[in-house]
Amino acid sequence: MAQFNDIKGFVFDLDGVITDTSTFHSQAWHQVADKVGVKWDDDLADALKGISRMDSLNLILARDHKENDFSADEKNALAAEKNDNYLKLVSQMSPANILPGIQALLNDLKAQGYLLSLASASKNSPLVLKHLGLGDFFTKSVDPASLKHGKPDPEIFRRGAEILNLDPAQCIGVEDAAAGVQSINGAGETSIGIGDPKVLAAADINFTDTAQLTLANIKQAMNAATLA
Repeated sequence: MAQFNDIKGFVFDLDGVITDTSTFHSQAWHQVADKVGVKWDDDLADALKGISRMDSLNLILARDHKENDFSADEKNALAAEKNDNYLKLVSQMSPANILPGIQALLNDLKAQGYLLSLASASKNSPLVLKHLGLGDFFTKSVDPASLKHGKPDPEIFRRGAEILNLDPAQCIGVEDAAAGVQSINGAGETSIGIGDPKVLAAADINFTDTAQLTLANIKQAMNAATLA
C-alpha cells in the first residue's frame, strides 16, 4: 500500500460507491430472469454486482444451464431489454440519490487538487452522473466499451489511472464489490472497500458505509496501516 502523501488521484466505481442503482439493476435483471425462466434469488442478484451487462446475462442463463439456448442476437436483445427497463428507473434519479458523505468527499478532493476518474462497468454511467449532478467531477471516465476484460481483471482500474496520467501506485481505487477490489489490487492501486469487511477482506482499507469515507479517515487509515 502506498503512503498517503504519494496519492494524487482517486478512481471510483459508481454503483454502491457514489450512488445505489443496484435495486434498479436487480429489478431490470429480475424481469429478464423471469422471461427466460430462471429462478431469481438474492445470491444471483449479488453475483451480478460490478460485472458487465453481457457477463450478467450469461450468469443468469448459466444458473439453469441455458447459456447455449439463445443465439448471440437473442442475447443482445435480452441485454437491450434489460437496459431499457433500467433506464426508465434511472430517469427518476436526482442529487438526492447520492450516497451519504460522497458529495462532501468529492468537494474536498476537488478543493485539494486530487484528480478523479470513474471506473464503472456501466455504459450508462454518464447518464447516471448527469441525473446526480456530478458530471463536472468526472470529466475523465473509462469507456467500458473499450475494455477487453471485465472486473476482476485489473484493466479498468489500470485505465482509470492512465486517463489521469498517473501511475497506479499514485491512485486510490474505491469499490463496494469483491471483484472490484480484486481489480484495484491487480492494477497496483491502494484499495478501499465499502461494505462488509469480511466480504471485502482483500481491500487495503475498509469502511462499512460511504458516510465514513472522508479524506481525513482515509489518511488516518493509511497511516495506521503503514505503521502496523
